[in-house]
Amino acid sequence: MITRMPGHTDTVLVIDDEPASLGVMTDKLEGADIAVLVATSGEAALELLDRILPDLIIVDAVMPGIDGFETTVRIKRNPRLANIPIIFLTGLSESEHVVEAFEVGGVDYIRKPVNLNELLARVRVHMAQGRAAHASAASLDATGRMMLATDASGSMLWCTPRAEAAISRLTPGWSRQDSELPAMLRTPVERLLSNGTAGASVRVEQSPAEDMLELVLVTHHRAHEVLIRLNELNPRKDVEKLAATLRLTQREAEVLLWVSYGKSNGDISDVLDISPRTVQKHLEHVYEKLGVETRSAAAAIAIRSIER
Repeated sequence: MITRMPGHTDTVLVIDDEPASLGVMTDKLEGADIAVLVATSGEAALELLDRILPDLIIVDAVMPGIDGFETTVRIKRNPRLANIPIIFLTGLSESEHVVEAFEVGGVDYIRKPVNLNELLARVRVHMAQGRAAHASAASLDATGRMMLATDASGSMLWCTPRAEAAISRLTPGWSRQDSELPAMLRTPVERLLSNGTAGASVRVEQSPAEDMLELVLVTHHRAHEVLIRLNELNPRKDVEKLAATLRLTQREAEVLLWVSYGKSNGDISDVLDISPRTVQKHLEHVYEKLGVETRSAAAAIAIRSIER
């Protein structure tokens, strides 16, 4: 079980194989009322992180055994740890390490020899930003949103419980504790990321007319985090339910369904192979039958009807 340090609001894990460097950083942080955990190797840090969840990690780029870059890669693969901000320590002449630090998921770097006042200032800034990111993820959990976050290469960082449930319905046995997305999602996610446009989408389905999962790129949330919304779709079943519940024709129900999925008239035109003008005419009939005047009001009624 992962816990936070008892009795402390702020906890930092420092990973460094140099005792002198560890000593001065520990003294400075503890003097600012920050609890400090110490690991002298990447292996020891990973073992410690199985039990304790710090607010921030400081890691030396160059260490024997598992270096700081590989240690960070392994931390970021774990959904439970992925949101912890990581600051790298790097030598003055090691500019190539700065680039690699950001590529593996670091949020900042500090050059050696360490300016302790600068260290403390950066630690406080990134702890505050890390807490804000954690609060955002927690609020998505609480509101039942189906959201997934990956890094720029498509490796999963975290997902909400509803997203986990939706993915596991397509791939039984998968859980968000796994370090990688299931195989059937990896290629679609990579395609989505290569597109890079907010609102771009791909669909994952096992067979026609059965349940499918739509992945929609929401935004590049931070430098190394991409937010993806998941929509569970079953067009045939949902159209039948809308037609019966709301007394719509088959085509009106189809148009309304795709409106509830967040699609524009142009998108619906492509999906149903009808003109955008015909889509709008069907939508006007839907508004009249439902007694509403706006697209969002019609979509809200459709969503409630489907979820009943």
